[in-house]
Amino acid sequence: MTALTLSTAAAPGLRADAIVIGVAKGAKGPVVAPGAETVDKAYDGRLAGVLETLGASGAEGEVTKLPAPAGFKTPLVVAVGLGAEPDKNSGFAPEALRKAAGAAARTLAGAKKAAFALPLTDSADAGAIGEGALLGAYSFDAYKENGKDPKAKNGKAPLAEVSLLGGKPRDKAYKAAVERATAVAEELNRARDLINTPPNDLNPEAFAAVAEAAAKEHGIKVQVLDVKALEKGGYGGILGVGVGSAAGPRLVKLSYTSSKAKKHLAFVGKGITYDSGGISLKPAGHNETMKCDMSGAAAVFAAVVSAARLGLEVNVTGWLALAENMPSGTATRPGDVLHMYSGKTVEVLNTDAEGRLVLADALWAASAEKPDAIVDVATLTGAMMLALGNRTFGIMANDDAFRSAVHEAAEEVGEPAWPMPLPEHLRKGMDSPTADIANMGERMGGGLVAGLFLREFVGEGITWAHLDIAGPAFNEGGPFGYTPKGGTGTAVRTLVRLAELTAAGDLG
Repeated sequence: MTALTLSTAAAPGLRADAIVIGVAKGAKGPVVAPGAETVDKAYDGRLAGVLETLGASGAEGEVTKLPAPAGFKTPLVVAVGLGAEPDKNSGFAPEALRKAAGAAARTLAGAKKAAFALPLTDSADAGAIGEGALLGAYSFDAYKENGKDPKAKNGKAPLAEVSLLGGKPRDKAYKAAVERATAVAEELNRARDLINTPPNDLNPEAFAAVAEAAAKEHGIKVQVLDVKALEKGGYGGILGVGVGSAAGPRLVKLSYTSSKAKKHLAFVGKGITYDSGGISLKPAGHNETMKCDMSGAAAVFAAVVSAARLGLEVNVTGWLALAENMPSGTATRPGDVLHMYSGKTVEVLNTDAEGRLVLADALWAASAEKPDAIVDVATLTGAMMLALGNRTFGIMANDDAFRSAVHEAAEEVGEPAWPMPLPEHLRKGMDSPTADIANMGERMGGGLVAGLFLREFVGEGITWAHLDIAGPAFNEGGPFGYTPKGGTGTAVRTLVRLAELTAAGDLG
């Protein structure tokens, strides 16, 4: 993992592989951002002109490399675009700093140390730059020959160290910002690792083992229900999805408690370690990335561990509903009726609408503890991708104020999200002549129908929100900002922020 440090050193005398500076997009061309004054001075104040000659504009994510000026012990200057130059009375937004730091860190793969001289006015800026750099430096090479040995030919290890110039190593606020950025980024990157791991190596049992090991390391209480325990408990939804696979399902409960906590949050994650669609088999071309269907559970896992590492004064319980959805002679069939943990019965009309089934059992289990709020996270519907695209997740809730609070938290940490409704007229489409409810309803508004289904399994009087992360959970395109190709770890930072706000008494 990339190390993150604070430094008061002057840029010219610093020994590093590169110095990263910011460039903004000004009205008349690129503008050198604050933090790079000594670098600009070494170019006789003409750095902006040099960058423009090299084609730089200051656009977001743009990276331009040039030799360091004479007298510098660092050989390379990396200028990264911050986007539009802000007003004189306001600084760069945290997300602009995160994205720029991430793009620079990714570009510097293979380097041992880079000094980041981006705009840094307070500890919040330090946290944003640090977080972006650590997330941008991420790579998943575990299954590549070069990944086993970073020194192998053509192999490039992630940037080893990020030093934030202008930081204050002895300042409590700066130190706390770096510690927070490190903890959250490391756990988010662990979630990315889980999402990217091939399904032959990450089945429900293997995922549960990872959770158990992390819980032991960080003082988190863990309980794992295997197939026998699920059968004894009557978890028909989880069992119904996992029954077709040779790898049995699991329900993992992670409990982080604080002696100073006054509130209790429950996070519930969909953990389909591979989704073939079951008997309702997915068409060709839709199976290749289905290892990512456990992204919700990965996010919940990472958020609980982050809360423990940060010592937040709030109780956080994570529920990982883990199963593999496969077709076989024992698989659940369209038309079967499942007896859920809540006591309700569900007619399964489509076995590829399986995520809501495992979540339903976990939501009811979470409700039994009467938390102050429940948030579930799931790669639930293709309909949400059609509505919001590949970079924005939808938020539904049974309380408008809570939905707004979740949305604000997501936007604050840089995770694009959008509030979505739960139209009551769509509930009727899930009426079943055979069971209490069907797992499918009207085709139009399918993401909202899924939210309405989940609402049926939330305990009475409990505040609840549902995050459908189907779009941004897995990036099939090229990397951008601090977001890599593959698993993204989306929703981790939103959940952590919700826990922080709850601990501070600022959420409900």
